[in-house]
Amino acid sequence: MKKLLSIILSTVLVLSFTACNAKNSTGSASKTIKVGASPVPHKEILEQAKPLLEKEGYKLEIVEFTDYVTPNTALAEKDIDANFFQHIPYLNKTVKEKGLNLDYTVKVHIEPMGLYSKKIKKLEEIKDGAEIAIPNDPSNGARALKLLEKNNLIKLKDGELVTPKDITENPKNLKITELDAPQLPRVLDDVQAAVINTNFALEAKLNPLKDAIIIESKDSPYANVIAVRKDEKDSEKIKALSKALNSPEIKKYINEKYNGSIIPAF
Repeated sequence: MKKLLSIILSTVLVLSFTACNAKNSTGSASKTIKVGASPVPHKEILEQAKPLLEKEGYKLEIVEFTDYVTPNTALAEKDIDANFFQHIPYLNKTVKEKGLNLDYTVKVHIEPMGLYSKKIKKLEEIKDGAEIAIPNDPSNGARALKLLEKNNLIKLKDGELVTPKDITENPKNLKITELDAPQLPRVLDDVQAAVINTNFALEAKLNPLKDAIIIESKDSPYANVIAVRKDEKDSEKIKALSKALNSPEIKKYINEKYNGSIIPAF
């Protein structure tokens, strides 16, 4: 009988210890926020949010992505809790095309898109028949074309997601080449100019305020946001993440770090 009681007691203690460990493990996991981000400036900004979240009891884990497709797929498949790399039109288009159950919480910053070149210094120097590279994803491609239109290089049909096929006037017979956005800084030796997203320009050591021939105005509607799954939008950890990224500390960091090349959207 004593031996049997000893076995039962040991079993109970083991089960209790296992349950306790499982509970602690789950609790620890729930206090970790895993966010996917592109390297610049998104990861840099997130790094500044780590101590803010630590004060709220959360650990921020940053997962780096270098493309525009994988972060939304990873978020939808619950590999990460949120992502921070895209503007609202791109998110909306991805959600519509792929049927993803995603939404955004807060706007964080705006990255004005600019036209860069290693061959010319002024817009007037663009030659007839010059090759201009733009992003090949629909939302950023349209955004690039509208920047060219605003500066009287082309004219476009009315519409949100315009493409090179929607060019109605092209007085300089520009050749518009669509490429993956991360490749654009690398083709500046081969084209006369390229319209480049600020994050990729910064990675290539290009200063938007000094190096861009033309640049979007600061009232650009393309604010970068924190994207989340809809069913997690009101969770405590997502609320904590959103609060941290809209804090005075983050606004000060963006203003001081990027000196106007990236601006807060809150």
